Amino acid sequence: LAFCRGRVVRVPKGPLIRVVGTEVVIPCSVSDYDGPSEQNFDWEFSRETVFLRIVSTWDSTFTSEEYQTRVGHGDIKLRRSSNDAVELVIRNIQPTDQGRYKCSTPSTDATVQGNYDAEVQVKVISDGLSVSGSKARSSASLRLSEGDSFKLRCSAITSSPEHTHLHVAWQIKSGSTWRDILSLTHEGKFHPGPGYEERYRNGDIRLDTGANDTYRLSVSQASSVDAGAYRCLVSEWVRGADSSWQKIQEKNVEIASVAIQRTDVVISTSNVSVTERDSLDLTCNITTDRSGIFQAEVTWYFSVSPDDTLSDAQVLLSMDRDSVVSDSTLISLSHVDRNSYRLLVRDVDVEDSGYYFCQAAVWVPLHNGSWHKVVERTSAPVSVVVTALEPDYEVFLNASKTPKFSDDPTELNCRITNAQDTEANIRFMVSWYYRQRLRSDDVVTEELLATMDADWTLLLGDRSRERAQNGEIIFSKKAADTFSLRIQWTSESDRGDYFCVISAWSRHRNNSWVKSKDVTSASVSVFWATQDYTLTVEAVKLKPFFVAGHTFEMTCKVSSKNIKTPRYSVLITAEKPLTDQSNPNGTTRIISLNQDSVVRLEDWTDQTRVDGVVLEKVQENEFRYRMYQTQISDAGLYRCVVTAWSPGGGGMWREAVNGLSNPIQIDFQMSGPVFNVTVHSDSPTIYQGELADLLCIVTMEGMALEPDDMSFDVSWFAVRSFALDREPVLLASLDRRGIVTQSRRNGSSDLSLERISPLEFRLRVHSCEDHDFGNHYCVVTPWVRSATGVWQREPDIKAKPIFLSVKMDVLNAFKYPLLIGIGLATVIGLLSCLIGYCSSRWCCKKEVQETRRERRRLMSMEMD
Repeated sequence: LAFCRGRVVRVPKGPLIRVVGTEVVIPCSVSDYDGPSEQNFDWEFSRETVFLRIVSTWDSTFTSEEYQTRVGHGDIKLRRSSNDAVELVIRNIQPTDQGRYKCSTPSTDATVQGNYDAEVQVKVISDGLSVSGSKARSSASLRLSEGDSFKLRCSAITSSPEHTHLHVAWQIKSGSTWRDILSLTHEGKFHPGPGYEERYRNGDIRLDTGANDTYRLSVSQASSVDAGAYRCLVSEWVRGADSSWQKIQEKNVEIASVAIQRTDVVISTSNVSVTERDSLDLTCNITTDRSGIFQAEVTWYFSVSPDDTLSDAQVLLSMDRDSVVSDSTLISLSHVDRNSYRLLVRDVDVEDSGYYFCQAAVWVPLHNGSWHKVVERTSAPVSVVVTALEPDYEVFLNASKTPKFSDDPTELNCRITNAQDTEANIRFMVSWYYRQRLRSDDVVTEELLATMDADWTLLLGDRSRERAQNGEIIFSKKAADTFSLRIQWTSESDRGDYFCVISAWSRHRNNSWVKSKDVTSASVSVFWATQDYTLTVEAVKLKPFFVAGHTFEMTCKVSSKNIKTPRYSVLITAEKPLTDQSNPNGTTRIISLNQDSVVRLEDWTDQTRVDGVVLEKVQENEFRYRMYQTQISDAGLYRCVVTAWSPGGGGMWREAVNGLSNPIQIDFQMSGPVFNVTVHSDSPTIYQGELADLLCIVTMEGMALEPDDMSFDVSWFAVRSFALDREPVLLASLDRRGIVTQSRRNGSSDLSLERISPLEFRLRVHSCEDHDFGNHYCVVTPWVRSATGVWQREPDIKAKPIFLSVKMDVLNAFKYPLLIGIGLATVIGLLSCLIGYCSSRWCCKKEVQETRRERRRLMSMEMD
C-alpha cells in the first residue's frame, strides 16, 4: 500500500446535466499529496479535443482570451472551500459551455505518483419548467374567519429532454422568511414542514394533484398562524451518474395572501368585588366577524387559582349550541344577544371568591346538515372577591383567681361583649395564648396553649398538651359568651402574660364553617413575688462521752423560710476514714426517712446489726438518730442531709431546697492490740497438677489477748495479672464462726481454706492449672471482745500480695504420648514383617524347573 500511494484529484462523476441560464458549481479536491497544505488548481475546458484555459488559483495570466471577459465580470470564478478543495462557479450557463472540464493541480510532490488532473462532462439542456398560479389570477387576497377552510392551486409542468422529476412545496411567509407547509418530493413522498406534522396527520392540511399538472393545498380549521403570503416552490431534479439525485433548477410563484380574523372570548367586566348575600353578574362576549349562520356553545368555570387548567377548574353551568342549559339552583345562564351570554350567581358566599372564566366554541352548519366546530376559545380569568359580613363584638379578659404562692390555682375568663349583627349562622370560638415576661427588651413570641375550631374540637398546643391531658390545665366554656382557662397548680414556669382570641365562624351554603373575624383581648399578667428558699439544719450530740458498745444518739433540728407548708426528708450519712476498705469513697448512706415518714435502710450492710440503727421524727422539724452497740469501725463524721418539700400539683410533692448539717464525730480511743497480716508460701512456683499452699499469718503488737477474746474474718483474693491492673477475684472466705464460703470456679482445680492456728489460715489450691497464676492476698477483719462482753469489729487489714507462678512439666506432658507412639510403631512394624513373610512363603511361591547343563571346559584363545 505504501508503494501504491500517490496524489489523487477528484471531480464529480459525469455527465453533469444542467439547465441553461442556471448557476453551475463543479467541485474539485486533491488528496494524498506532499508539500504545502494549501494546493493550487487549474481549470480548462474542451468542446472536442483542444482544452482552453479558464481560471487558476495561483496564476492570474492563466485565463485564455476567450474567457477573460466572463472571468473579469465574475460570471466564472473559483471559490476555495478548503486548502485542498475548490469549486468552479459558472453563472448563467449557456449551451456553448457544454463540454469537458478538466481540473489539474501543479505538482508539489518529491516524486511523481498518482494522477494530477481529472475530467468531468457537463451537459446543458434547455429550460422546460413552467410554474403558474390559478388561471383566474396569479395573486389573490383572501379574508377568512378563524376556523374556516381554504384551498390554493398551483400548476407546474416540464418539457425537459432528460428524464427529470418535480419537487413541489407549499410555503408561507412569516415575517421575512418562508416556512415549508407541505411538500411532494421528487421521490413521490409527502413531507410536512416543521410545526405542521400534527395537522397533517389529522388531515387539516392536504396536498392533492389534479388535472393539467395542478397541485392543490387544502387547509382546514384555519387559525391565526395560517395568516400570511403563500407561494408554490417547484424544483426540478435529475438522477446523476452515481445514482444520486441532483437539483438542476428551482422556480416559485406567489399564489395568495391570506388574512385570518381571530375569534375572541372576553368577560365584559374586570375584577369584581361583591358583598356576601348579594348577586354576582358576569357577561361572556364572543367577538367574531361571521355574518353567516353559527351557534355558540358556552361553559362557565370557577377556580381558586388563576393558573388552574380546565381539568382542575370546577364547571358552574354550560349551554350547548341548542341553548339547553344545565340545571342549577342558585346559578343561572342566559343568552342575552347573538354574541353575549350572562352568568348570574345569587346569594353569593365567601367561598364563591376566586376566578371565573368562560369557554366558547363556535359551530357552523355543513352542506349535509351536520354541525362543525370551527373554533374554541377560553377567556382570561376574572377575579371575584366576596366580602364577608363581619359581626361586631368585643373581647374582655379578666382573672377570677390569681396565685399568691407557687402551686396556687389560676383561673382566667374570656368574655364576648357588645355583640351586634350576630346570626344563628355565627359561632364564636376561642384560642388561648401565653407570652413569657422578660426583663430585657427581647421580643418573645406567643405560644399557643389551646384552640377550638368550628366543630367544637379542642386542639392543644405543645406547651400545655401533657398537663391538659393529666388534668392540671382545664379549658372550658362556662356560658355562651364566656370561655375559661384554669391552672390547677400554678408553677413558676407559668408566670407571664395571657390573652385570648375570639374567632367568629360563619356557616356557608354547603354547611361548612369559615372563619370570618378574629378579635384579640388585652393581656392579663400572672405573677407573684418570690423569695429564695432557705433551709438551716443543726445536728446535736446528746451524749458527749461514750465508749464502744454503748448507744450513739444525735438530733437534727430543721428551720426553713419562704416555703409553703413544708415537709422534710432526712438522710443520715457517715464519713469513714480512708483506711476503711468497705467504702473507698469515704461517705456511707446509712438510713433515711422521707417526707411521708417512711424509713429505709440505705447502705447499711451489717446483717448482725439490722436493728442497730433507728431514725425517728420527734417533732415536725426535729429528727433523732440512734445507733446501738457502736463498734470501733463506726468511727467517723455523721451528718444530717435534709430536703424540704412543698405540695405540688395533683397531690404530689415538689422538691424545694436541700440542707446539710454540721458534722458530729464518733472517735474511739485505741488502747487495744495492733494487728498485722502477711502472706507466705514455701513454693510460690509450682507445676501444673501440684498442690499450692498459701498461708495468711496474723501478728499482734501491743496488748496481748487471749485466743477466746479475738476472732477473725479472712477472705482470699487473686488478681490474674503480673501487675495489679485488674479487678480482684474472691476465691474463698472464712468468717469468725468458722463457716467457709467459696466462689464459683470454672476450672478443674479445687480450693480449701482452713484455720491451722489461732493466728494462721491456710489456703490450698489442689491440682493447679495455668489459670490459677497471679497475685494472691488475704484481707483480715479482726473482732475483739471488750470487757463488757461485746464484740467490736476492727478495721480491715490487707496483706501484701504474693505472686503464684504455675509452670508446665514438659517431661510428664510428653511421656505418655511418646510411649504410645513408640509402642504403636513397633506393633505396626512387626505386623508388616509378619504379613510379608506369610505372603512370600505361601501366597507368591513358584516352582522353577532348572535345566541340566553340560560341564565343558572353555577353549583357550590360541585354539580359537
